[in-house]
Amino acid sequence: MTSITTSAIDTPLRRSVERTCDDLAMLVLAAVAVIAGLTFRDYGLGWDDYTHAEYADLLLRMFGSGFRDTAALSFANLYMYGGGFDMVAALLHKVIPLELFETRRLVGAIVGVIGLAVTWRLGRRIGGPLAGLASLLLLALCPIFYGHMFMNPKDAPFAVAMIILMLGLVRLAEEYPQPSPRTILIVGLGAGLSLGCRVLGGLALVYALIGFLPLLLEELRTEGLREAARRFAHVVYVLLPGLVFGYLVMGLIWPWSIMEPGNPFEALTYFSHFFEKPWKEMFDGAIVSVPDMPWSYLPTLFALQLPEVMLVLMGGAVVSTFAMLPRREVPARRKTILLMLTLAATLPLAIAMVKRPALYNGIRHFVFVIPPMAVLGGVAFAWAMERLRASHRTWQPVVLATFCFGLALSLAEMIRLHPYQYTHFNHIAGTVRGADDRFMLDYWGLALKQASDELREQIVERQEVAPGNRKWKVAVCGPQRPAQVALGPDFTIGWDSNAADFAMTLGEFYCKGLTAPVMVEIKRDDVVFARVYDIRGRSISSLLSIPAP
Repeated sequence: MTSITTSAIDTPLRRSVERTCDDLAMLVLAAVAVIAGLTFRDYGLGWDDYTHAEYADLLLRMFGSGFRDTAALSFANLYMYGGGFDMVAALLHKVIPLELFETRRLVGAIVGVIGLAVTWRLGRRIGGPLAGLASLLLLALCPIFYGHMFMNPKDAPFAVAMIILMLGLVRLAEEYPQPSPRTILIVGLGAGLSLGCRVLGGLALVYALIGFLPLLLEELRTEGLREAARRFAHVVYVLLPGLVFGYLVMGLIWPWSIMEPGNPFEALTYFSHFFEKPWKEMFDGAIVSVPDMPWSYLPTLFALQLPEVMLVLMGGAVVSTFAMLPRREVPARRKTILLMLTLAATLPLAIAMVKRPALYNGIRHFVFVIPPMAVLGGVAFAWAMERLRASHRTWQPVVLATFCFGLALSLAEMIRLHPYQYTHFNHIAGTVRGADDRFMLDYWGLALKQASDELREQIVERQEVAPGNRKWKVAVCGPQRPAQVALGPDFTIGWDSNAADFAMTLGEFYCKGLTAPVMVEIKRDDVVFARVYDIRGRSISSLLSIPAP
């Protein structure tokens, strides 16, 4: 991966090919934006949405009171996270005619599209227009990223912030030792947004320290120790305004972080240990306590949930990156850029495999490694096409067709799973049908929205009214807030199945299958995501198939 260029086809067609790739990229971004704008209402609430909305209100109240009302700085454990996404959604809700949680889905879609655009620009910058287009397609058609961007208020915005920071670091490597004001701004903005979302954004410093080693060693060899040190000190000096700007951005979206200098380190220590009462989740067919997940948790889920085409291209890119490091003919800047990108895609997973923290909810906490994976895959695809152009041109259509087929597989699964793309399992796992008995699928409980909508429709169609002039009572196995918001004020939500009219259950291992009439069944690929039972006149002691933790 040493000489990736944009000249997959020689001049005079080169310019038209570049323009075609850029035009297609713009078309893809526009298509995703339109589809997201038409479908964002389909995505339900997750476990955390309601709490995050409360956090946003407290943050806005704190700013509005001139920091006299500081309840946000001790709210649950969310004060150890940034609230930028939540505040933007709350503010936008005040000016557009959408319900609060619809607004949150819309803001998630906007943030996701921004992440796609930055990923395209980063891929294009590293490998040219074809690499940029391929990176964009790989990320846009990655069901895990696409599904999370609508409803994950922490991990998806963090992934976008981290790819912005990576763009700044790549520009810094290209322009070293004279970074432009725009690069300094991007580095500062990316650092502030990343740390302001999650303290884990500090990993980018590790990417930079290790990634810049090839460039710094080259500086030492060619410029000497004195000059190399002077150039490095100059870069640090000119970056200071950007880092100050980043600190202000971090403080704006994560106020608690700047109340005391040591607060970010306190958050890092807090999150490095499991901080809740342990519960159990299903992994590879076994029910495992989340602090005891095996080291294979993340590599297994990434191998089974990412699209096959991304796995192949990203794997090839990682191998090629480490293979090129000892080669003298490869420019040091190139080594630095690809090494940083490779670290961004793999180092967090390696650390988690070694440290073995509590792991749960699939790979949602590691969504931030998917954009750099997509860029690596896009760069690898462009490199392969360039190599084939030089020596085996007749194979180019075959590789292109294979790439498109891999993307089409992902697209077909995304359409079939909508709006539950985040539950995707690839064909290696046998899709969600093959994964259903071995892994958790709808751990966020998004299917409760569709189940709630169809329950209301059933009641209206049957022209039924709640008995005794009371509200309908629904017992829920799963997150109750999403069902409460989706059902509306005519329903009472609770755990007590004995006194309930209906039982709403997720299709997860911890919810019982009841011997009662099924009113609603939400299915994808013949897998049950949620059911609603009519349990009137029946005695059902519990909806849980295992004891509560």
